[in-house]
Amino acid sequence: MGRAGGWLLRAVCLVSTLLEYGAVRVTMRHPNLEVVQGDPVTLPCSFFTMIPLSRLNIIWTLAPFSDPDFPTQVIVFDHGQVIENPSLTGRVGFPGIPWSADIILNNTHISDAGTYRCMVSNPPETGDPGIGELALNVLAPPSLPLCLWDGVTDTGGSVALSCMVAEGVPTPEMRWDKLEPEEISLPINMDGDLSGSVQIVNISSQNSGLYRCSVTNLLGTQNCYVNLSIYSPPASSPGILQGVLLTLSMALVLLALLVLVLWLHRSGQKRKWTEGKEECYNEIRYTPSLIKRSFV
Repeated sequence: MGRAGGWLLRAVCLVSTLLEYGAVRVTMRHPNLEVVQGDPVTLPCSFFTMIPLSRLNIIWTLAPFSDPDFPTQVIVFDHGQVIENPSLTGRVGFPGIPWSADIILNNTHISDAGTYRCMVSNPPETGDPGIGELALNVLAPPSLPLCLWDGVTDTGGSVALSCMVAEGVPTPEMRWDKLEPEEISLPINMDGDLSGSVQIVNISSQNSGLYRCSVTNLLGTQNCYVNLSIYSPPASSPGILQGVLLTLSMALVLLALLVLVLWLHRSGQKRKWTEGKEECYNEIRYTPSLIKRSFV
């Protein structure tokens, strides 16, 4: 009995030890990871348990950086079955199940960035599931920006050049340059992280030319362009102005001469008509006298 009592005491101590340390312990070997968009990445999650793995349960969730309060389920291993999020089908999997809770994520997207949580439980092991977290940052080169312009391109007007880029991690740096006739960097007004504009006021022909918007981060550079043409009315040179004035002066002189000639011609015609009328009157006035003498 003494011997049996000793074995019983050892068994009780072992059971109490197992109960005390029975919860699954999870270790995240890399709490922060980075991957370039499109490349695969392995999210590590190691666990320790003292119970056979026949009822092992592993759940991975993702809380996006853009919406951390609403995590979504990524993949689950439960009783030997793997259940994937439908939106990740074919891109996520367990490479070392059941001995490892690591997952591999293929063809990474920017939307894959966020905080991942690995939860492991192994009934009948007691205690809460083992939990570990890691942050995944997905790097991406800038997308092709969109360049636009708005305003009045007549001399003296105002024009706004705008540039927008949809994505890029880290956030791209934006700049505007005038390329012709020489490259000049322009001051830019940022509207958020992914949009910037340049204001050009009181424009002239010197503002005509090719403008470039560049967006750059550590993975690359993308450009878009605006070709700005400013309308300027033709300038009047002194020679042209003098010629116009001389032509007008000559035209006025010729007009005055024409008026004078017409006036003289009209005056001559009037004088002739008056003299002819007087002669006719005299002839008619003496005719009765002549007729009277003829009767006498």
